[in-house]
Amino acid sequence: MLAIARSELIQIFRNRLVLATMIIVPLAGSALYMYLNDRAPGLFDLGAIASVLMFLVVVMALYTTAVTTLASRRQNLFLKRLRSTAVDDVSILTGLLLPVTAVTVVQVAVVLAVLSVVADAPADPLLLVAAVLTTMVMMLGFALATAGVTTSPEHAQVTTLPIMIGVLAVSGWVGFTGTEELTLVKRLLPGGSASELVVNAWNGGVPLADSLFLLAPTLAWVVVAVALASRVFRWEPRH
Repeated sequence: MLAIARSELIQIFRNRLVLATMIIVPLAGSALYMYLNDRAPGLFDLGAIASVLMFLVVVMALYTTAVTTLASRRQNLFLKRLRSTAVDDVSILTGLLLPVTAVTVVQVAVVLAVLSVVADAPADPLLLVAAVLTTMVMMLGFALATAGVTTSPEHAQVTTLPIMIGVLAVSGWVGFTGTEELTLVKRLLPGGSASELVVNAWNGGVPLADSLFLLAPTLAWVVVAVALASRVFRWEPRH
């Protein structure tokens, strides 16, 4: 597994397109939000900004890159060759996705750390960590499911759009408007409860039990995504 992960990490830093998607785009978007907040302090809710930045990095750096990686490794028969070895399926997928996950963790940590320095620090860092980790697990599940219907790395530019746009839209909607209205709808949509959890963790003022309850919808989406991935994921090229 570690050998697969090491090889995959090398490939990530050799691919300029993947590198740009993973690092430049999320960080550029994050810098823009921070610039706007610096130019107009108080215009945006800080928890909402943290939520949007976190989702921007996780969706762009983790989700889209994971789908592209899996589609590419399937197309060049790397997945098929790995599966013919003694390494089990879980270890193969873990090895392939571990580097992009680790890079994303670092990116999220850097972006949120900078935000806490230029603005205010989160009220509950541990709750924030829980929100970030559950969001990443959810997006990894979605990546596996999306990769199952993606025929090539180029095709990933199309297949990732619905979830990418949908999750980013929901996170911004919930982050900036709250859940006072359409509460159930917002919390049940993918990314909605996680966005609210990030806002609560950053701004504080919400009982811990109420915030922990928000983990349930995100974990439910993890189950849905993994169940879907188990049905549609393919180890050999799709025709």
